[in-house]
Amino acid sequence: MKVALGLKAHSGWAALIVLGADTHFEVIERRRIELVEEEWAKQPYHAAEELERKAAEQVVKRGVSAAHKYAKREIAAAVKRAGKRGNQVIGCGILMGEPMPDWTVAEILAVHFRMHKAEGVLFREALAVAARQADLKVIEIPEKTITEFVTENLGSPLNKLTEQLASLGKSIGAPWGKDQKEAALAAMIALKRFK
Repeated sequence: MKVALGLKAHSGWAALIVLGADTHFEVIERRRIELVEEEWAKQPYHAAEELERKAAEQVVKRGVSAAHKYAKREIAAAVKRAGKRGNQVIGCGILMGEPMPDWTVAEILAVHFRMHKAEGVLFREALAVAARQADLKVIEIPEKTITEFVTENLGSPLNKLTEQLASLGKSIGAPWGKDQKEAALAAMIALKRFK
């Protein structure tokens, strides 16, 4: 079966849904993937906030590097698991926020809001880079306008999509919250786009 990954990132982790479709959508896998090992790496800009410039840059660099390393590992593992089930991963949908301005570490650390923004962008971008490194086609889905984006790209009214999501949730049980639903929508779009 052709399947797609759907991902919704948080600080240090992401919700992963692997979705397939023959006659109807089917959840092949649902899991939480970890994108850091050490607690501080969930918020590397916050961890660097009180440090001198060079030390702060090193902490941020280590945090960014770790996020990319673990994202690459987790995406590769998801593709491998799908292959072991006899499925072919054809793409990946990732919920994304607004892009990050080209600020330096010092400029980010100077304004607390920027640190939150940078950390939000960090894990989403790490997942997108990792998916591309795994030779997956990637569609970036704007998180703020997901409803409009999904209805437009899937060509289905919102009530039908809501019913499909409810049915998917019933088929696999809890947890089936907002993260899993949005990751499933991202996977649906990837399946349609890259079939």
